[in-house]
Amino acid sequence: MSHVTTTDLYEVTMALSYLKEGMDGTATFSLFVRDLPPDRGFLVSAGLESALDYLTDFRVTRGDAEDFAAVLHRPRRDLEPLVGLAFRGEVRAVPEGRVVLAGEPLMEVTAPLPQAQLVETYLLSQINHQTTVASKAVRCVLAAAGHPVVDFSLRRTHGPQAGMQAARVGAMTGFAGTSNVAAATRWGMHASGTMAHSYIEAFPDEEAAFRAFARAHPGPVTFLVDTYDTPGGVAAAARVLTGLRRGTGCAIRLDSGDLGALARQARAALDAAGLGDVAIIASGGLDEYGIDALVRSGAPVDVYAVGTRVGTSADAPYLDSAYKLVEYDGRPVMKLSSAKATAPGRKQVFRTVGQPDRLALRGESPPAGAEPLLRTVMRDGRRTGPPDDLAAAHARLTGDLATLPEPALRIHNPEPSRPQISHRLSRLTTEVRRRLQAGVHDGSSRDRSSGEPPLTDREEAPRGVHATKNRS
Repeated sequence: MSHVTTTDLYEVTMALSYLKEGMDGTATFSLFVRDLPPDRGFLVSAGLESALDYLTDFRVTRGDAEDFAAVLHRPRRDLEPLVGLAFRGEVRAVPEGRVVLAGEPLMEVTAPLPQAQLVETYLLSQINHQTTVASKAVRCVLAAAGHPVVDFSLRRTHGPQAGMQAARVGAMTGFAGTSNVAAATRWGMHASGTMAHSYIEAFPDEEAAFRAFARAHPGPVTFLVDTYDTPGGVAAAARVLTGLRRGTGCAIRLDSGDLGALARQARAALDAAGLGDVAIIASGGLDEYGIDALVRSGAPVDVYAVGTRVGTSADAPYLDSAYKLVEYDGRPVMKLSSAKATAPGRKQVFRTVGQPDRLALRGESPPAGAEPLLRTVMRDGRRTGPPDDLAAAHARLTGDLATLPEPALRIHNPEPSRPQISHRLSRLTTEVRRRLQAGVHDGSSRDRSSGEPPLTDREEAPRGVHATKNRS
């Protein structure tokens, strides 16, 4: 199936109408998250690389037009204006791995209106899913307090592509490995895995299973010890490891029950057998909440394996994300719908260590010492540089986490940081709102670099941001 046809039907109908009306002026769409989910103090930008891959290759073929015509029950010639349409625009985006807040654009797409419209669905799906999972995964890393976390989510994610993305963003946020062989191969990640309960059940007893597994795998091995009786499984593992003189690099895995109590019992048994260098891996329905409880209790767990709850971001499986038109043909535009109002104009986010982010208009001068978050990553439909890598994204995330206030980092009841809105953006929002409410559409509120329009200082901030009277 073509990625071009992986879209909502209304993207096609709108783009076709724009072309027929000659509406191919330059449009800017802003992709952002309105509000953070409960128990999230921040988000982690992710999905940009796959979004740029999509835009690079985007081109409507005759086959795509035939598919569009078929679902619209119209002759193919009606869809002919779309054939050959390719993305030739600009993308400014927050690089992967950066901390982002509600109301801040993760991406702004500027292109002829039909192009910018037709790519909406795929961009939202890529950014939304990967940012959702990355924002969950980093909380597991924070909760683990330095202990390794590995990804075991592939079998429980919403399809293989989602599993690949979960493994990738896990590595971005600091996971030590993944069970996903394809992901480990593609991105050079450490592959991690043990055995299933079915493997144990296929043998007469646990000890026979462990010995057979060790014969097949001469390197360090990990034994799953809770198929029948966990203390008995630990004892069997200890006998096999002692008899084979295995220790360093080997581990046992606990996958059910009271993981804290079982880890303490297992640690005592292994130490008594002279296997103090055998690690304990905990898995089984874990996410940041379970990890946090185990770490705080002092449970002797060395590695945490997370799966279903993290790969699907079970407690917050989606983001209230949007892709909204903010400027068309040089005219700032906005949505006025109740509880879904947007801010007009092309944006920039300025970050200064120790201060709130500032959401501003593109072209505003940055505050002293501030860093602009949105960078131009595509121009004329082509990347402005080579693809990013996971190590660079992880380094950016590590730097951003170090500057976040402690309340935003908390696992339980975090307090989200909120960006301030610049004076110029606040003024522009007020003027566009007033003109729209008055039914005037002459484009006179355009923010000009040569001088600001005579706007007032008071304005309701867009959702997710805090309005202030900062002057740039």
